[in-house]
Amino acid sequence: MKFTAIIKLGESGCFVGQIEEVPAAISQGKTIEELKANLFDAQMLILDTDKEIIINAG
Repeated sequence: MKFTAIIKLGESGCFVGQIEEVPAAISQGKTIEELKANLFDAQMLILDTDKEIIINAG
């Protein structure tokens, strides 16, 4: 599955980004590479949390 990262240069000079398909996955980084790694971590945390909620609700 592919995900789309929306990346912008913030006012502080850091890159900020959001995963389009997982809007709660938001992060920042000093470089594009750091931002991509941080977005991946944020996305995984959100998806894991959602999975836990679904498992515990069932």
